[in-house]
Amino acid sequence: MTNKKDQKQRKQESSSLPKVRVGISLGDINGIGPEVVIKAFGDNRMLVDCTPILYGSSKVLAYYNKELNQQDFNYQSVKTALEAKNRKISVVSAWEDELKIEPGKVSEEGGKAAFKALEMATQDLASGKIDVLVTAPISKEAMGKVGFEFPGHTEYLADLSGEEDALMIMVSSALRVALVTTHIPIKEVSEAITIEKVHSKITEFHASLKKDFGILRPKIAVFGLNPHAGENGKMGSEESEVILPAINRAKNEGMLTFGPFPADGFFGSAARSHYDGILAMYHDQGLAAFKALAFDEGVNFTAGLPIVRTSPDHGTAFDIAGKNQASPDSMRQAIYLAVDIHRNRIFEKEIGANPLQSQEKGSKSRNRREESEE
Repeated sequence: MTNKKDQKQRKQESSSLPKVRVGISLGDINGIGPEVVIKAFGDNRMLVDCTPILYGSSKVLAYYNKELNQQDFNYQSVKTALEAKNRKISVVSAWEDELKIEPGKVSEEGGKAAFKALEMATQDLASGKIDVLVTAPISKEAMGKVGFEFPGHTEYLADLSGEEDALMIMVSSALRVALVTTHIPIKEVSEAITIEKVHSKITEFHASLKKDFGILRPKIAVFGLNPHAGENGKMGSEESEVILPAINRAKNEGMLTFGPFPADGFFGSAARSHYDGILAMYHDQGLAAFKALAFDEGVNFTAGLPIVRTSPDHGTAFDIAGKNQASPDSMRQAIYLAVDIHRNRIFEKEIGANPLQSQEKGSKSRNRREESEE
C-alpha cells in the first residue's frame, strides 16, 4: 500500500523524468472500475508520474463522481489521446450512444461499453498514442454477450500482439507470482503442463524479471503440481517427469531456478523471501495465496509482450459497485507499476545499445558538420 511518505519520495524521484502516457480502459461500467479510477486520481500527486488518458465516457465518470462526491477529481474531454496534456486527466469517448448505468448488474450494455473502451485503448497503444495500458476489471459474462471470445485480458492482448502465449504475473511490494497455466479447468491442467511449456514460462519469467523489474540475477522458485510436490511419486509423477526436467534445463542455460516446491506451506514460510519470483502451475495455486497476502495492493501484469499492460488484481466486484466501498489501492499500484516497467524497458534498451555504434554515428555526424562548415 502506498502511504504519504512513499508518495512524497516517488514525487521527488519522478520530478525530472518524462511523463508516461497511461491509457486506462474503464472496464465494466456497472462494476467498480470507474469508482477506483476516480478515487485513484482524486490524489493529484498521481499526475507527477503520468499523463492519464481514460477510455470510456465522461457521462459514466460524471455519474460515479456525483455518487462518490469526489470534488478533487477533474478531467477534460478530448477527441484523441494526442490532445492530452500534462497534469491533466483526459477522457476519450469510446462510444457516443446512451448506455444505461446499473451498478451491480451484469448486462449486455456493460459488456459492450467495456469492449469498446478496450478496443480503442489497444488501438491507441499499438499506434503509439499512449505508452502503456492499464485495464479496469471486466465481466467475462457480460463481454461474452457481445462476442468477446477470450478468457480474459491476458489472452486477448497476447492474440493482438501475435504471441501464442503471454505470462501472467501477479505483483506486490513483496511478491511476484507467475502462472504456467491460467484460465483453464483444473481437469485440463495436468495435460497442459509439459516440459516445453514449463521451461518456456521459466524463460519468460526470467527475462521479465530482468527487463521489466531490473533484477540482474533473478532467483525463481517453481512449484510442483501435486500435494507435497508428488512426495517422490506417491501422489503423482508430473514433478519428476515434467517439472524437474524443465527446471534442470533452465539451470543448464544459466537461470537460477529451484524446486519443485510443495505449494501449501511455501507462502507461509520464510522461503518466499529468498526468491525474486514464484512460478505456480495453475491459477488458484498461485493466486489464492497471493490475494490473501496482497489483495489491496496486488497488480496483474501481462509479461512476454512487446507492450506494457497492468490491471488491479480484483474483479468487477458487482456486490459493492456503486456503494462507495471499493479501495483504489490496487488500481493506483497498477498505474505505478506500468510507469515503472515502461521506464525500466527504456533504461534497459539504452544500456544495451552498442556503444561503438553510437560513437561511430557521432563521429560521422561530426565529419558531416566539419565538411559543411568548410
